[in-house]
Amino acid sequence: MTRDGGRAVRASHQGTQGTRISTPSAAAPPTRSAAVRTVEGDLPGSELGVCDAHDHLFLRSPRLPGQELSDAEAAEQQLRAFAEHGGSSLVQWTPYGMGRRSGALVELARRTGVRLVAATGLHQAQHYTEELPSDPAELFVEELTRGVRGGVCGEPPRAGLIKVAGDFHGLGPYARRTMAAAAEAHHATGAPIAVHLELGTGATDVLELLCEQGEVPPSSVLLGHLGRCPDVRMQREAARSGAWLVFDGPSRTHHATDWRLFDSLSRLLEQGYGDRLLLGGDTVTATARAETGVPYITRVLRPRVTRELGEAAVRQLFVDNPARAFAVHWKS
Repeated sequence: MTRDGGRAVRASHQGTQGTRISTPSAAAPPTRSAAVRTVEGDLPGSELGVCDAHDHLFLRSPRLPGQELSDAEAAEQQLRAFAEHGGSSLVQWTPYGMGRRSGALVELARRTGVRLVAATGLHQAQHYTEELPSDPAELFVEELTRGVRGGVCGEPPRAGLIKVAGDFHGLGPYARRTMAAAAEAHHATGAPIAVHLELGTGATDVLELLCEQGEVPPSSVLLGHLGRCPDVRMQREAARSGAWLVFDGPSRTHHATDWRLFDSLSRLLEQGYGDRLLLGGDTVTATARAETGVPYITRVLRPRVTRELGEAAVRQLFVDNPARAFAVHWKS
């Protein structure tokens, strides 16, 4: 790696299995404006409007038998109800191999008018039964620049972020491998990296691996599930790093900590970290969809933020911050 004006530059890099992945030349500075990569194409962050920063319209996992989200008609109903209460965009964090249905996302965006962002990446190994790609970095770059793999008629949409996952209070070999691949793909493309923190833990280890070792700017890292471990000191330290803090829910599984959401938000806002906060629904099961679902974010949560934290906070958390978090200077 060389440096040009303090900016890390990679002309090419090694994938996790030794494959060389070509990246744009370092000779010419980026000329494109920052953009959000949606399933319908790139657009300015200002066009996201009110954003659900972390959710799922489609998802399947062997860890959740009988709870699959696979019904496109039900997903459309969710999006229409979300939009009726003021929602404009949704970022789906479902990664490779978990039934993300990218083609259906394109059609849903067209039918409902809701801006949708798809993900590449890999979740924890326990969510897969088939053999995983031998070179994750190569997969991530391909899906960010050429289109996501699997069952799409016509031109496949490109992913707009990378989703990876940590372990409970740490990072095992698999998590380290997938995060290293995410860092490589970030340097090749500019894509943001969204991280599942297991029960809200391990943020320090994630930031050390991605930002210190992998040299990913903290502003390109989104830490998911911070509310599941309502340690306000840990949350403050994560915000101080410059990373994005994503609070998501509610869910029956995490009801024990969901109620602490406004304690965390109000403290972080008071401490001056309002510009690092994002909110999402993280609807991962059919049960969660039936009980709360995607519309909860705009129907219940956004009005409550308005009442308790004020109009400025609701605009910051739902509009201004997503516009900055997901809009990047794409290298390819």
